[in-house]
Amino acid sequence: MDISKKIEFTSATYQQIISKIATIDRFKGSWKTLTMTENQHLKELRKIATIESIGSSTRIEGATLTDTEVEKLLKSVKIKKFKTRDEEEVAGYFEALKAILEKYKTIKLIENEVHNLHNILLKYSSKDQRHKGKYKNLSNKVVANYQDGTQRTIFNTTEPHLTAVAMENLFLWQNEREKKNDLHPLLLIATFVYEFLSIHPYQDGNGRLSRLLTTLLLMKKDYLFIQYVSFENIIETKKEEYYRALMDGQKNRNTQKEKIDKWLLFFLDCIILLIERLEAKYQVYNQLKKGLNPRQQKIMQQIKKLQPASVSDIERTLKGHSRNTIKKDLAYLLAEEFIIKTGELKGTKYYIKP
Repeated sequence: MDISKKIEFTSATYQQIISKIATIDRFKGSWKTLTMTENQHLKELRKIATIESIGSSTRIEGATLTDTEVEKLLKSVKIKKFKTRDEEEVAGYFEALKAILEKYKTIKLIENEVHNLHNILLKYSSKDQRHKGKYKNLSNKVVANYQDGTQRTIFNTTEPHLTAVAMENLFLWQNEREKKNDLHPLLLIATFVYEFLSIHPYQDGNGRLSRLLTTLLLMKKDYLFIQYVSFENIIETKKEEYYRALMDGQKNRNTQKEKIDKWLLFFLDCIILLIERLEAKYQVYNQLKKGLNPRQQKIMQQIKKLQPASVSDIERTLKGHSRNTIKKDLAYLLAEEFIIKTGELKGTKYYIKP
């Protein structure tokens, strides 16, 4: 089936898509106008986003390392001996993401380049050495992994003997649309990712690689803000919706009924949520520039990370400071309208002021 037929929708669906794209592109334009004198802050945001992306993308596939454990591992990642498969996957994802962030302008969307990213992704995965950087030779399927150890089959994928041709056709379609410039970049990227996941071209690592390719393609189309907030973390928090959106198109795979409107709307909603998170992070940064002391800055950061946050939540992360001191800081932050609160007594929760 022609890929373009899968994105032929009703006028009502198109209106939704156009509205979401307009929201994203408005932010894209405003992002370019931000002064780059805040480079240090941007570096910190990218560092945090990188850790979150690695942790989330590997956990979606069944890994169990927390962001804190990921950060600790990356500090010693030059040590090439890993205790678990989770650690191997984290190290590989880190190197693949680093390559994309540093070289996105020169990485082309062609078979050899994608093979190379897959090779980097599985660089340290001991059980994947024989098939890394090569298309699958055994049937596979999309399986959802849950933290309790259970699995659920989402859908079947392209058979191994058809995979090379399917990927070649996908690359050709992508390049043709690029040359004709007849499809908005966000729709082109979302469609490519859906097709990539449907084909599932590699024996393992397809989900992780699809999210890396999402970052690559968005950056190549000048959606550079993607590197400062974790897209993967959003997918992790919306995992059920993620699989449902994919399944909605997949249930009619290779028929005239296959449409991917649910997937496109989900994809665009995730980017809009990412933008909202980035705007919130900048708001916190602007507040911190007003002269809060280091302890108050840490409290703000913890509230932003945990919100809603209780006094006990903050106290656990600010060891060495008394509960009374933390309460005084919270009172100050409330008075200066940096934060808001809901509830009373033990039920009090704090949020960053919107």
